[in-house]
Parts: sequence; structure tokens; C-alpha cells
Amino acid sequence: MSKTRIAFIGAGNMASSLIGGLLAKGFDAAQIRASDPGADTRAKVAAEHGIDVFAENEKAVQDADVIVIAVKPQAMKAVCQDLRPHLQPKQLVVSIAAGINASSLLEWLGTQQPLVRCMPNTPALLGKGVSGLFATQQVTQAQRALADELLSAVGVVVWVEQEAQIDAVTAVSGSGPAYFFLLIEAMTNAGVKLGLSHDVAEKLAEHTALGAACMAVDSDADAAELRRRVTSPAGTTEAAIKSFQASGFEATVEKALSAAAHRSAELAEQLGQ
Repeated sequence: MSKTRIAFIGAGNMASSLIGGLLAKGFDAAQIRASDPGADTRAKVAAEHGIDVFAENEKAVQDADVIVIAVKPQAMKAVCQDLRPHLQPKQLVVSIAAGINASSLLEWLGTQQPLVRCMPNTPALLGKGVSGLFATQQVTQAQRALADELLSAVGVVVWVEQEAQIDAVTAVSGSGPAYFFLLIEAMTNAGVKLGLSHDVAEKLAEHTALGAACMAVDSDADAAELRRRVTSPAGTTEAAIKSFQASGFEATVEKALSAAAHRSAELAEQLGQ
């Protein structure tokens, strides 16, 4: 692992976070390089992380073991097609572009290229993300381990065995931070209507969300059991939970995530053309 060479195609915020996470885990800056068309972006990443940067993608991928393509989905086809003549058969390609399926990527890269699709989420920018990964059949166990190590640098990693499940990952975690932001926003506004200042209500909502998430992650009990433990019979929490459920809270969440998964599948069809 210590000699693994990683190339990033695109050096924006997500790539920079991954680079920082890898360096924090003990990777040497000499093992990592990046390319980006933006001179300012290249200068920023080089200054922040001390890695080699290039304007040309083909220079970045030379002799790399892992190639992370971190460009906007709309640019993915052109980038992959330009990379294709410069790839080696054993180089692992990791795509973190949302909404583009493996068949499209392999059509552009070459059908035998080992490929891992990754769906990270924005908390990865803080090292608190969760990423869903899918590997094509060309990916070896060693390469799966490399991809796991790479994405673990910015949070938790889960693997799915069917590519269609990436749409569900997108619905639950890829888009998921926005759902919690919406809940925090709604709780803050409700707190203001109940007489709190905006700053106080916002801090209460934010840190309640943070504490609850930490409890859920650290506890051996599942979320349903944790909810039961804090819901005293005939108490204030029960009154709120009953109101949520009477308004169809669970059905609303299921409908929302289904809409997100459906849209993810639609985008894959559109962007893969």
C-alpha cells in the first residue's frame, strides 16, 4: 500500500479533501498527483498539499495505480475518451461523478478497464462522509482494498453488489445531508415561533442533530430502539412523535427517497448518452 500511486483528474473540493485525507493517513505527497485545467485550482492544491500538479491529464495518469476521476458529470464523457489512449489495463479507475453508470464509463474508457463507481456525500469535505462503492468484475480484491482505503480517508465506506443499488445510495446518503439541513431549518423556525431567538433555536437544532447522530453511530442499539428509549409514555417527546406520524412522516420520507432514486436513474440514462 505504501507505494501506491494515485492520480486525481480534477482537483476541486472533493479531490482536495481526498488528497488531504490520504496525506493525514500517512501517504507521501510524492505518491499523489493531480491534473486540472484551471491554473488557480492547480496552484491552490499544490500549495495546500505539496503534490505535483499538471494541466494535462495524460501526464497525471502516467504510472498511476489508481486514477480518481473527479470532474463534473457533464464533462465525464470527454475526459474519459481523452484518457482512454493513455490508460494501462491494470490501472484502477475510480469515478466519483454522480449519475453515470459503469456501462457508459467503460464504453468511454475501454471495456476491460477495472472500474469502481463511488457515491460520496458532501460531509466528506470535513472527513465525515459516507461513500457507497460498486466494483465491476474486472476489479481485483487488491484493487477493492485500494478503493476502500482511498474513500476511507474521508469517512465511512460501504459496498453494494448490484450497480442499481447506487441509486438507493444516492437517495439515502448522497442527497441525504440536504434532508437533515431541511429538518434543522424547520426546527429552527419552529423554535423561533415558540419564542426563542433565531441564534438560540439554530444552535439547539444543530447540536441536537449532531448529538443524536453521534449516539446512533456509537450505540449498539438501532435508531428505533434509541427513539423508544427517549420517548416517555405520555411525555413531550411522545406528543411530537405522534404528531409526526399522524402527518404521514414515514410515508413522506419513503416517497422523497424514491423520488431521489428515480431521478438518479434518469440522470444516468441522460448523462450516459
